[in-house]
Amino acid sequence: MRQYKLSWIVKSSENEKTIKQFLVEKQISRRALTKIKFQGGSIKVNGIEKNVRYVLKFGDRLEVEFPEEAKNEQLTKENIPLDILYEDRDLLVVNKPPQMNTIPSREHPGGSIANALAYYYEQKGISAAVHIVTRLDRNTSGLLLVAKHRHAHHLCSILQQKNEIARSYEGVASGVFSKKEDVIDAPIGRKLSSIIEREVRDDGKRAVTKYEVLQQFHDAAHVKIWLETGRTHQIRVHFSYIGHPLLGDELYGGPTDLMKRQALHCSELRFFHPFLHKELHFNAPLPLDLKQVLHLLE
Repeated sequence: MRQYKLSWIVKSSENEKTIKQFLVEKQISRRALTKIKFQGGSIKVNGIEKNVRYVLKFGDRLEVEFPEEAKNEQLTKENIPLDILYEDRDLLVVNKPPQMNTIPSREHPGGSIANALAYYYEQKGISAAVHIVTRLDRNTSGLLLVAKHRHAHHLCSILQQKNEIARSYEGVASGVFSKKEDVIDAPIGRKLSSIIEREVRDDGKRAVTKYEVLQQFHDAAHVKIWLETGRTHQIRVHFSYIGHPLLGDELYGGPTDLMKRQALHCSELRFFHPFLHKELHFNAPLPLDLKQVLHLLE
């Protein structure tokens, strides 16, 4: 199993910086530094192990080896096919089918993307825990971003905090829309009578959803959706709140005659790759069940 390594050649502008200063500027977290120092990692300059107080010189080669990550022993490895759209040393983009959990739950302890990744990592010799960056509900299909090691997850979390991981969705919502496009700005919190259900409530966290009607049918619409925030069940709650629950979304009042799962698909993912330093953009076509519903509505 390979341990994750990073290396740099010190630039003239980085001359005379301590290793600690250098690594903090590279967004290595303090927690990661502690683990590197005390849990089996290493820091080397020109092949010689050094401590973080060492002062770097122009042209030095700094290499950091992260300790092997402790894996979740309760996460069973399952040989489940994965639709991987992109993979490099640090990140994966996976197209998740509907009726599949992102991570195990009490009701569905196996068969998840995480179970599949645990098996995939073992086969590939990837020494890391499973780090899901963007999750989807069990019955929502589409694009997921996965970090292949703890440091990549840390950098992606920073991107999330800055709203620099952009996702757009396509869905089918019930009813006839009076507006071609709109912004739903309504706070969401947990419904007091449920541990699962959310609702719009004054004491909730701010939630902002934008949408555009792509095609209006007799009593439903094909909509494109963008999130400015990432609250649990945000799209489902907001569309129910404005009187247009998603088809198949029984929990939030959507009609279930045409679909038995919420008609929602994460179709687009865009983010700035923290290691390649460029923007990546991915698209996933609608799954068969959503295509069939749109055909029926037409």
